[in-house]
Amino acid sequence: MNTELNPARARLERMLLIRRTEEAIARAYPDQRMRCPVHLSIGQEAAAVGVCSALEASDQAVSTHRSHAHYLAKGGDLDALIAELHGKASGCCGGRGGSMHLSDRRVGFLASTAIVGNSIPVGVGMALAQQRRGLHGVSCVFLGDGAVEEGVFYEAANFAAVHRLPVLFACENNLYSVYSPLSKRQPQGRALTALAAGIGLHAVSVDGNDAEAVADAAGTAVAHLREGRGPVFLEMATYRWLEHCGPFDDDHLGYRPAGELQRWQERDPLQHQIRVSMVSDDWLEDAERRVSQRIRHAFEQALAAPFPAPESAFDGLYATALEGQP
Repeated sequence: MNTELNPARARLERMLLIRRTEEAIARAYPDQRMRCPVHLSIGQEAAAVGVCSALEASDQAVSTHRSHAHYLAKGGDLDALIAELHGKASGCCGGRGGSMHLSDRRVGFLASTAIVGNSIPVGVGMALAQQRRGLHGVSCVFLGDGAVEEGVFYEAANFAAVHRLPVLFACENNLYSVYSPLSKRQPQGRALTALAAGIGLHAVSVDGNDAEAVADAAGTAVAHLREGRGPVFLEMATYRWLEHCGPFDDDHLGYRPAGELQRWQERDPLQHQIRVSMVSDDWLEDAERRVSQRIRHAFEQALAAPFPAPESAFDGLYATALEGQP
């Protein structure tokens, strides 16, 4: 993120990049050139951008199956993302990971994984390594409300609390675990922050569709972590606009109450950020043009790039040592 810009405008530009990139992915996906599943974050951009604006480049992040926004918000390379979705050698994982397995240590994006909750202990382990090495870094674990119901969350969060690890559990609560609403999965009135606080995490909630509010809350949380005061759980209320997996709308399936999607779309985080950033029409038009050019270039580069060489099929089966890396 370009921190030389007005911070609110920098966040707006990053949200614009994420929204337009995912819209482009949704348009191109039916062409069958991206053969991996995709889980789009349209409607949830403010959470990713707000959290990452509080992180430094040397801080580490892990993510979920819905990882494009987190990767780009952490400073990920757009060309490498689009190439990865096309399975090309120039992708951030050499074309082997696809949408759900992004990794780019150049920008502190350790990994995203497809299995719900799977990345949580990875992020906690990264925080343990940071603490043992005496580093000043923070580990950010992006997770959804469904992952809070996985046993691994409680084990990893308890470990983080016991050892006062510098972990930010950034929970995007979009109310649904695939097609199951939170109201069918948790007793009425139970707050996710109460569950987290019961483990010993410092827990706060914030409007996840307000990037400025998220940035403020994340900034306070990161300061808390750098002071060695133990892990933080940040719940961000937000909403997924498109289907759980794929590029299409699925509101016709009826698992969401009539009108719920529309009410959240009326609280569009991108439009909200445009208003609070107080940008001119000319500024916005120029930003849209620059973003459009970057996305078009990324798709052109991805389509022209080669697939990985067959003889490299077994490369990367075993991890290389992380010594000397942040």
